[in-house]
Amino acid sequence: MDILKTKSQMREWSKNKKTESKTICFVPTMGYLHQGHVSLLEKGKPLCDELVISIFVNPTQFGPNEDLDDYPSNIEKDLDLAQKAGVTAVFLPDKKNIYPENFQTEVKLQYLPGFLCGKSRPIHFAGVATIVTKLFNIVMPDIAVFGQKDYQQLQIIRQLVKDLDFNIKILEGNIIREKNGLAMSSRNAYLSKIQRKSALCLSKSLDLARKLIAGGEKNPVTIKKKIETFIEAFPETIIEYVSLCNPENLEDIDRIEDKILVALAVKIGRTRLIDNALINPAQ
Repeated sequence: MDILKTKSQMREWSKNKKTESKTICFVPTMGYLHQGHVSLLEKGKPLCDELVISIFVNPTQFGPNEDLDDYPSNIEKDLDLAQKAGVTAVFLPDKKNIYPENFQTEVKLQYLPGFLCGKSRPIHFAGVATIVTKLFNIVMPDIAVFGQKDYQQLQIIRQLVKDLDFNIKILEGNIIREKNGLAMSSRNAYLSKIQRKSALCLSKSLDLARKLIAGGEKNPVTIKKKIETFIEAFPETIIEYVSLCNPENLEDIDRIEDKILVALAVKIGRTRLIDNALINPAQ
């Protein structure tokens, strides 16, 4: 497993692989890897000759008073998990290499970031779009894998690839959950034992939505209110949003007829967690 710490090293590595007619699958991460990340690597591994992961906590996607300085890190564990998953190269740059002095360019989508997480994190998705564009240009993958847990991010990356004509196939990986249903996230490390119990309100809210829709409920407002009441019964919860929306454009829907996305963002204490589910009333 090669560890590459500069853009020039990573680009040269990829160019050499391309010269050998090798295909590259890429999984970008901010590190502190867990089984959710590993599942993305496992999805991509058989699809290409080379499997590349990046580990970079991207500062441009964090707003003021967010957890950039506290974001968890364990590089030694990350490298061990990456090697066990069959990664052939790790791109491990530092901030100055990615954003050199006088860096001034931003990639920004006009529509999709205006929903869900983008409402409370107005600079977040421009930071995501910018770093992903840079990583795509540096790593030059044929395939890239992103997780469904960050559903809005996934849709934004798909749109980005389409709009900017990247010749990269975007695949999604399923949400990986702990045994109790909590969606795996690096930020789960912030939770106390009591808060971990409250955090279950997210996955249980999705179960509630499934039950209501299966029972014939068609009114998104009714379901949203019941979910909000359910979440507020858990200690230390502050709802940022509960949304029932179109899975493609993320717009709110007036009536449930086809597949919908139920998406949540809830603060448990000071920890912001997200979760979502695609629900088809026909099923």
